[in-house]
Formats: sequence, structure tokens, C-alpha cells
Amino acid sequence: MGSSVPLRSDFCATDLRRIAKRCRDNRQIRRLLALAAVYEGMNRMDAARIGGMDRQTLRDWVHRFNEQGPDGLTNAKGAGRPRLLNDEQMQELSQIVETGPDLEVDGVVRWRRIDLVRVIEERFSVVCSERAITDYLAELGFSNISGRPQHPAQDARVIEAFKKTSQTRFQPK
Repeated sequence: MGSSVPLRSDFCATDLRRIAKRCRDNRQIRRLLALAAVYEGMNRMDAARIGGMDRQTLRDWVHRFNEQGPDGLTNAKGAGRPRLLNDEQMQELSQIVETGPDLEVDGVVRWRRIDLVRVIEERFSVVCSERAITDYLAELGFSNISGRPQHPAQDARVIEAFKKTSQTRFQPK
């Protein structure tokens, strides 16, 4: 039977519990508390149960902890699928959204995701989904809050004349 992987000596159970108190990542907290239990002398099987994992998984986290310290106990972010638009195209998309649509050219009075999908396909020859547009807009700092649409033939004078006005209340001096 093999021996267990030793933990690094520059930390103790108290240190890991203190780090776990300040931590915001629940997964990292569970891993820190499981390793703190190992530092206190608990067998690896029971310590793994505390962390909600099996013994082999705890062993893998011990290796990561020994190499990278407490920061190594977080989930590594995967590379993921690369963005379909490059940086220049993202900047141009930002300008498109910022300036807004032209009714005569674009045929709409405000941008919707489906409209931006069409514009991106026409200008950049890139086919993407509405969901991708949501991510692109969030990355550019745009929110999904939109202004109330306004008809292009709307007349401000007619609107003001139509509004109901209430009588002014008597204000004693």
C-alpha cells in the first residue's frame, strides 16, 4: 500500500481555517477545510468526506496545494471557445451600438439582438447567435436596459398638448 502525499510545511490547520474565513469561493473553502483536517491528523478518507470528495480527489488537491498554495485550490478557468469577433470588430460593434440605428439604412428605430446578428453578418461575414450578442454587449459594457422606443414621426408639440395637467394647488405664504 502506498503512502500518502505529505502536505507542505509552511502552513498549518489554523492558517487554512483563517484563509477559509476570508474566502468567497465555496469550493475552495471546502478544500481548505479538508486540508486543515489533514493537518490536524485526521485520516485522509474522513478528511475527504468533510470536503465532499473522495480520497483520490483529495490527493489531487493536495498536489495542487503543494505546488500553488491556497490559490491552487480554486477551479482553473478553462480556455473556452474563442470569441468569433476580433478586437477591431468588437470596437466597431461598440460604435454601431453607441450611435444607434438609422431608420432608412437599418430599417429599425432601436437595436435588438436579432438586428445586431444581421448587422454583424453583413459587415463582418460572421454568423453568431443572439446569445453571443448578449455576451459581446456585456463585454463591451452595455446593459440590456433600453430606452423607450420613439416613433420617427413623433411630434413633441403634439405630445405636450395632449398631456393632462393638474391644477396648481394654493400655497399659503
